[in-house]
Amino acid sequence: MGVQRIDTRLLEELTEQSQDLNSDALRITGSALEDFAEASAPRSRRWWQRSGTLAGVAGAAAVMSSVRAAAATTADDIMALQTAASLENLAISVYQTAAGLPFIKDGNKTVAAFIAKTTTQHQAHAKAFNAAATQAGGKAQTGPDPKYAAVVKEALPTIKGPADVVKLAITLEDVAAQTYTKNVSQVSDAQLRKLFASVAPVEAQHRATLLAVQALLAGNLPDLIAIPTDAAKLPAAAGSVGFPDAFYPTKNASPISEGAVK
Repeated sequence: MGVQRIDTRLLEELTEQSQDLNSDALRITGSALEDFAEASAPRSRRWWQRSGTLAGVAGAAAVMSSVRAAAATTADDIMALQTAASLENLAISVYQTAAGLPFIKDGNKTVAAFIAKTTTQHQAHAKAFNAAATQAGGKAQTGPDPKYAAVVKEALPTIKGPADVVKLAITLEDVAAQTYTKNVSQVSDAQLRKLFASVAPVEAQHRATLLAVQALLAGNLPDLIAIPTDAAKLPAAAGSVGFPDAFYPTKNASPISEGAVK
């Protein structure tokens, strides 16, 4: 049987595209929030927003807290945003806990860097969803999703190594990606659909990365978890293990009311 080879040039291109995805998604997220705020604000106040673009999600959050709720936004929209924020809050908590574990903190540097970067991205997502929720007239959700908080509570005592952390993180990233994908068809406002659609692929990207890491750990190949990696030594399945679905599923998406503020 001939040896299967990986096109390293293609791998490098995919890596670059992966890094670009999050940057593009954040720009779209900020744009959706800005448009949502402008559409919701009284006309007499819109001149202020037209004077310049908002500086990222944090800037959008500050502006949106001071303007009126969108009349077209529904109670379901607000619950969907609060549930999304609750999933992000839980992910942040889990990644921050994981970052402090000795086998993560003093272990593989690429895994530690991924956790740090991913935590920052989840923090930005939580701010975005809460900014939109308060803009729509609801309350910010500062707590974790109750269903998956119970899953995390049960799993934490069983975590003994990096593979256990990765498995738990895959669960959280997957439910977030599925939920936001489904939310696109559930919310009533076009800019909110844009918001969910911009965040969903980032969570799917996190899951894909974690699935690849999980496969390398299971194959006793932790040395290949590196950026850049030795592509010639990667198993043939390295290019497909992170993408098990042709279309992202939504059967395990959280109901819009699951993490809503009570």
